[in-house]
Amino acid sequence: MNRTRTSIVDIARAAGVSKSTVSLVLQKSPLVSEATREKVNAHIKELGYIYNRGAANLRQSKSKIVGIVVNDLTNSFFAELAVGMDMVVQSAGYVQFLAHSGESVDRQREVIASMRENGIAGLILSPARGTEASDIKALVGGDIPVVVVVRNLPGAKVSTLLSDNYAGAKAAVRHLISLGHSRVAFMGGFQDTAVFGERLRGYRDALQDAGIAAEEKYTIHSAPSRAGGVVALERLMTIPERPTAALCLNDAVAFGVCDGLRAHGLEPGKSFAIIGFDDVIEAKTAVPALTTVSVDPQGMGQRAAQLLLKQINSGQRDQEAITTSVRLVVRQSCGAPVKQLEEMA
Repeated sequence: MNRTRTSIVDIARAAGVSKSTVSLVLQKSPLVSEATREKVNAHIKELGYIYNRGAANLRQSKSKIVGIVVNDLTNSFFAELAVGMDMVVQSAGYVQFLAHSGESVDRQREVIASMRENGIAGLILSPARGTEASDIKALVGGDIPVVVVVRNLPGAKVSTLLSDNYAGAKAAVRHLISLGHSRVAFMGGFQDTAVFGERLRGYRDALQDAGIAAEEKYTIHSAPSRAGGVVALERLMTIPERPTAALCLNDAVAFGVCDGLRAHGLEPGKSFAIIGFDDVIEAKTAVPALTTVSVDPQGMGQRAAQLLLKQINSGQRDQEAITTSVRLVVRQSCGAPVKQLEEMA
């Protein structure tokens, strides 16, 4: 059995045309006549030739692969973010190479190195905790455009797309204060991330503006996940003069806080007021529906992909720093009257 792979040269010989003509047909060039195109395609089908577009792209130094690395695909926010990116990337004729770092800088380095070996045209990165500008220096120095999303990366000479974490947190806490809450917690998140710092600052400034002291015991750290929300709620239950409301770092933490409240026989939105951050798809359908700061993750993903493709297509590496606006979406999870809430304090 002949196991030799069919080549362009074989197709050219069979069709009685030049190798360059076969290449033009494979690239769907309008320079080839319809009759010649039909003849070449017939021999391609007959000989079972498969066009290796990836190799062709590398030969032409025009990759059609976009690398996307996110820090936590288990969080539906990042899944929605990736969906938004894919919508734009795919419609532009590119293929998405998606990887999950799992908050590991070492894992992130490995997947980025693999992407470079596969000839990516550009990279969108939501950095793992502890990422430094030097971690992507090789990409920037190698003239591969990079867009950093969600978490800022100080010192990196790349474009960034972030949400207005400070304004969103401040608006959320102001809303809780307007409902009569004076003991408001900030729940969830790692202290060493920029997102945590920005949202915590908005939380504290909103309290200060209302003449309310921001007590350290009301800032409860945990993993920014649903499981982390349960852990944070358990810690909150041990605090004397417990808060009556909380702003959570993200919706995943907020869902976990709801789980923890129910485990204690308390009803979210009736026994305790909760606001999340992100507005993932599940926020609207949760019971009770989650009040949250809407970041529009799919829209953010689309905008990040558009920013990267703009740089790829133009060949320009101009740095752009974009901060997207956010809005508070009020639903049922923060609707509890304060007098009733204070019964659990």
